[in-house]
Amino acid sequence: MKIWIDADACPRVIKEILFKASERLKMPVSLVANKTLAKHNTDLVESIVVDDGPDVADDYIVEHAAPEDLVVTADIPLAARIVARGGIALDPRGELYTEENVGEILAMRNLMMELREGGLVQGGPPAFSLTDKQRFASSLDRILTIMVRGNRPK
Repeated sequence: MKIWIDADACPRVIKEILFKASERLKMPVSLVANKTLAKHNTDLVESIVVDDGPDVADDYIVEHAAPEDLVVTADIPLAARIVARGGIALDPRGELYTEENVGEILAMRNLMMELREGGLVQGGPPAFSLTDKQRFASSLDRILTIMVRGNRPK
């Protein structure tokens, strides 16, 4: 089992929560980004820098993540690809992507993108909040507890 982080847009506070969970459970973490990332003081955390370009980091994660791994990403198309391959994906705001919900979440994302492009809606998601951090920490703890026991979160 490993934790994969789509690191380009992942909030630092979420990375810190994941690093603490990694240390507690002795679970490896791979940060994937298309820019150089800060060094870490543990052998459990590796930074992988991929070429610049659209979806290069996503493609790397999809190619290398195993079904028993956890992928943390706010990128809904990436989450949909992970779930389609039988993997586990978690949003930095604490929402678990599942076979049952990822299609609807992706459709809503695409609709909102079209509305923004047409000028009918402005802005994006709300700013990351303390509530989001707490929801993520709670979801992560629940999911990792289930995964360590050899089960799949639902």
